[in-house]
Amino acid sequence: MTIRKKLLATLGLGALGLVSFRAASDSDRYFEIAKNLDIFATLFKEVNTYYVDEITPGKLVKTGIDGMLKSLDPYTNYIPEDDIEDFRTLTTGQYGGIGIEVARRNGKFVVQSAYEGYPAQKAGLLPGDEILTINSINLDKKSSSDINKLLRGQANSVVKLMVTRYGQDKPVEIEVTRDRIQVDNVRYYGMLTNDIGYFQLGGFTMDAGREVRNAVVKLKEKGAKKIVFDIRDNPGGLLNEAVNISNLFVDKGLDVVSTKGKVTEWNKTYKALDVPLDTQMPIAVITSNRSASASEIVSGVLQDYDRAVLVGERTFGKGLVQATRPLSYNSQLKVTTAKYYIPSGRCIQEIDYSHRAEDGALSKFPDSLRTAFKTQAGRTVYDGGGVAPDIDVQDREIADITRVLIQKGYLFDFATRYRAEHATIAPARDFKLADADYQKFVTYLQGKSMAYSTDAERVLTDLTKKVKEEKHYDDVKPELDAIKRKVAANKTNDLQRFKPEIRELLEEEIASRYYYEKGRTEAGFDDDLNIQAAIAVLNDPNRYAALLKPGGQAASARKSAGTK
Repeated sequence: MTIRKKLLATLGLGALGLVSFRAASDSDRYFEIAKNLDIFATLFKEVNTYYVDEITPGKLVKTGIDGMLKSLDPYTNYIPEDDIEDFRTLTTGQYGGIGIEVARRNGKFVVQSAYEGYPAQKAGLLPGDEILTINSINLDKKSSSDINKLLRGQANSVVKLMVTRYGQDKPVEIEVTRDRIQVDNVRYYGMLTNDIGYFQLGGFTMDAGREVRNAVVKLKEKGAKKIVFDIRDNPGGLLNEAVNISNLFVDKGLDVVSTKGKVTEWNKTYKALDVPLDTQMPIAVITSNRSASASEIVSGVLQDYDRAVLVGERTFGKGLVQATRPLSYNSQLKVTTAKYYIPSGRCIQEIDYSHRAEDGALSKFPDSLRTAFKTQAGRTVYDGGGVAPDIDVQDREIADITRVLIQKGYLFDFATRYRAEHATIAPARDFKLADADYQKFVTYLQGKSMAYSTDAERVLTDLTKKVKEEKHYDDVKPELDAIKRKVAANKTNDLQRFKPEIRELLEEEIASRYYYEKGRTEAGFDDDLNIQAAIAVLNDPNRYAALLKPGGQAASARKSAGTK
């Protein structure tokens, strides 16, 4: 038989035997599953019987499950029954509680913020308050998870907190009646200028689309003719809410997002099913490198339909879709089931989880494999690395000393003191910290731990190590010592050198004590480079229009824009 005939015969047998081959393959796969589950069960039994110390079965099995799922991607997770309530909160934004955020600092549980209009704020709890007991339970040995469980409960039930506050002689007991807490998706909306409205979307839980619609309607009532849509640091959430929000700004009937996975029956194209709210109003969407998932769907849809100018940083690059599957004993599996594709046809997934190096390391999709796509107007955009902005704005890197002030809570604590000593302040947008008050802050820091290394000091340390290795240290020691002295002298002046940056953060922290998170947001408007860039492009109609046409000098049209 000739080689050609052998090949044809092989192909023919392969075609005839396709069904049986598939069946055999499935049979082998099921055998492998059963075999390995049996190995796992017998291994666990032996460990439980003979391991030198007592083990906690549930904890050990969860560790094994978590390790297995971690080898797939970060988004495929096992949710045991004990964590179901927290998972529901993430998807619905609702829970029974008092509406505060508490953080552990130096072994103490301190109120970080109180949601405006909710029980804790109405009862008088303030950021900076230290919680000593909850319902007479001492918190010394409790974890943050324990605190959340103690604070949460059925609506209309009462929780008693023993609280100590700066400026008070002794602790006081505060009774708070729990309520149904709904964490808003739209964290803030208001006017930036006479005709530019602004809203901040922090999540995609249930009713996010309704909240965005209400915010835009109210902004238009206030005179907004242009909108800044801030989606920075939004980690995403429900896919259908991303579709609902996109639908507000694009025509009915247009494709919004498609999902494609192994289970073909689940593949679906989501369309804009409703009459849009507004398809003409100029929009600037602000993104960051922590805007992910549903945030990337919305920003990508508005870019693909040339409906908005994107300002800020390239988004995170999560183009994967998860679904929850019920498991036994009221637990659940959140599993990645598909990739999503926005209207231009691109998938913005950056990390290739399906191909790992031998050491388990992951890689990004390289520029050489990125594919060009076209927006509705013909602009070039790329897949495989998040959604690139049309106007690239990089946030300023904060100084080393500023980072220390934040990490050690010195800004937070000084704002707590300031609130105790000042009954009122100017409106958040107008509030400015006086030079005399800034000097009080400098005085407050005296004697506190402020140890930190600057970039220059780290470079000098590396250089010193290198010249010692090369036996040149004695030759250059005088010069190195002189540089070190100058760097140290400059470091002592950092509180003055970086005064504008530190003062701005202090103003935001102090404003939040009087006007809550809305105050913090408004106090930062004047120094927010992204907001200023968004205002600038919206106030320049010619530039705005040019960016949405083919050939516009947009970051999204550069292939290298996909590289972090």
